Amino acid sequence: MARINLLPWREKERQHQKRLITAAALSAVVLTLAGALASYFLIEDWIVAQEARNALLTAEIASLDRKIREIKEIEKKKLDLLARMEIIQELQRLRPEIVHLFDEIVTAVPNGLFLTGIKQTGTSVVLEGRAQSYGRISDLMRNINASAWIAKPNLKIIKEQDKTETGLSHFELQLEQRRPEQPEEGKSAG
Repeated sequence: MARINLLPWREKERQHQKRLITAAALSAVVLTLAGALASYFLIEDWIVAQEARNALLTAEIASLDRKIREIKEIEKKKLDLLARMEIIQELQRLRPEIVHLFDEIVTAVPNGLFLTGIKQTGTSVVLEGRAQSYGRISDLMRNINASAWIAKPNLKIIKEQDKTETGLSHFELQLEQRRPEQPEEGKSAG
């Protein structure tokens, strides 16, 4: 049998295998590093994109907050205007009442009775004046009771005569201003 020395061939084969393993390991390391770098840049790109979206959302939220504040201010102005409109409408509705009050007072005052002052607080009216007799004051109170716009006469003060001896009695009479019942709109009388 022939003797063949396989040691150099085995050594070459080992060297070749070592080079292959080293190349494979080096390739694996390079591929791993390339994958890691690609992952890093991809994740970094995602983070930058998400931060841009977050900044956009923050800007939009701030814009919406400003709009909400503006809407609240407009709502407040609207409520103020509505309150003013209600007051104006109430004043417009009450405007003819003072005319009716004076008209009814003039109509209710009998001859021989003189008014020296009128004070109104809310719906309460105080008449001050002078009368020739107690009967004139009684006539005034009856006329007030018969009126649709004034009611509840209440004699507060009556003094016999003034110091000038004219024979006139001083009086103070309180009454209430009222609104006569008006038929509601939309309801038909029948």
